[in-house]
Amino acid sequence: MKIVPLFKCRNMQKAIAFYTGILDFKLKYKAASANDWVVDLVNDNIELQLTIAEGDYLFGSVANIWVDEVDELFQKYVQRGLDHSNKKDSPVHQGPTDQTWGSREFYITDVDGNTLRFCMQQSFPGS
Repeated sequence: MKIVPLFKCRNMQKAIAFYTGILDFKLKYKAASANDWVVDLVNDNIELQLTIAEGDYLFGSVANIWVDEVDELFQKYVQRGLDHSNKKDSPVHQGPTDQTWGSREFYITDVDGNTLRFCMQQSFPGS
């Protein structure tokens, strides 16, 4: 497994400038820009995502956990008693979902609002 934190930011352009200009991060995908809702950054083996999509309304933190197989993992958690009934309006909480950005994902949110996003890379357009 690999954990990739998702950092909320108010201004994507300033956030990218800070991480790339000061902290030696680079854009993971050449087509990424400050106009995107989510931007992936890398620095050697360190990876993180910046997002303006989460806004100030989201309580708790978010971490992406990259795994080899999301479907089996989701079923294992359900068999262990994972209750996702309070998230009926969220397809990615109900089971693995193919995302338009090339990954297959499911989310688990704990009682404090912290969300673990289990992701499996399928393909990424433009990478």
